[in-house]
Amino acid sequence: MKTTDQQPIPDVKEIRRKLGLNQSQFWSKIGVTQSGGSRYESGRNIPRPVQALLRLVHIEQIDITKVKKEDFDVAEYLKTSKPELYKDLKKEARTLKKKKV
Repeated sequence: MKTTDQQPIPDVKEIRRKLGLNQSQFWSKIGVTQSGGSRYESGRNIPRPVQALLRLVHIEQIDITKVKKEDFDVAEYLKTSKPELYKDLKKEARTLKKKKV
């Protein structure tokens, strides 16, 4: 995932509040201490790797403890070698996700 193509996370404190998490719960899911998270919520610049993790865990709702490098390898292979199959699988996954919600 390229962080250079992404917009910065606008209001981290608001995202945390909407999820109903305290600072410790919210930040520990991405390996940041509560005090570090508090500094980010107070306006300190959030490093791009932390922004990427925030996006994955708290916006995209991905359980990063279950993600393996081979998952990314397969996705990259499909994107480059079989783009139509990748597109179809992505569409099916979205449809399945909408049915579950």
